Amino acid sequence: MLSRYRLVILNEESFEEQLYFRLTRLNVIIITTFLVTLLFSLTIAFVAYTPVKEFIPGYASTKMKKQANENADRLDDLLIAYEQSQQQIRYLQQIITGKIPEDPIPDNNRLNDSLPRVQREIPSRNAEDSLLRKLVEQEDKYALTATTNKVDFVLFPPAKGNISQRFDPAIKHYAVDIVLNENDPIKAAADGTVIFAEWTADTGYVMIIKHPYGLLTSYKHNAALSKSQGESVKAGEVIATAGNTGELSTGYHLHFELWSDGYAMDPLNFIDFSLE
Repeated sequence: MLSRYRLVILNEESFEEQLYFRLTRLNVIIITTFLVTLLFSLTIAFVAYTPVKEFIPGYASTKMKKQANENADRLDDLLIAYEQSQQQIRYLQQIITGKIPEDPIPDNNRLNDSLPRVQREIPSRNAEDSLLRKLVEQEDKYALTATTNKVDFVLFPPAKGNISQRFDPAIKHYAVDIVLNENDPIKAAADGTVIFAEWTADTGYVMIIKHPYGLLTSYKHNAALSKSQGESVKAGEVIATAGNTGELSTGYHLHFELWSDGYAMDPLNFIDFSLE
């Protein structure tokens, strides 16, 4: 191992000695081991501290795993929001066409798509009475402002006039029709947000407002709308003018619907439409 050897580099043509190294077998082993160790260490450092490691099959950094989990959660939220928006669109389409929605309007504040839905029947008179007790806890339920501190919610008459057709689920008429003059003001029944304000072929200019307590009000056959989707409205604020629009209209009137958690209610139980 310690015997000396000379490694000589010669000129091929003149055989002149150009360079030589004195070596032993031990030196060769030490130098080779050092070079291999250095190369291995540099390779490990290069892989561990550069993005190259992400391309190694089966390897994923903590940062990538966290990002992947965040992306998965974000995708779940987007899917839930998409499904809720689709449900809301179907819900509005059913209300516009005068049908009882199959599902209650989705609540965007609760991600409850994973919960099983419970099929409910059309509410009876008792359910209407229960809603009445919840909405109007005062002696004069038709007053705009409360005279006592017991009032939680009051519905304002959107228009006043003679009732040409009453609420009748038997013929799928889930509204009251109020006879009006052309361009009479139509007012919001309560504070809320406009969630639909468009033209439809059957019912002309339609506006749907979402209120607290899971209530929706729908105003159809208008001549014009003064509010747009997404705007907030106050009780008694003018939102449209009376008209005779849509193929299903039979004269100047307001087709007014009241919905509670996806179920049609008789507006006459909660609102006084009389002129006096």
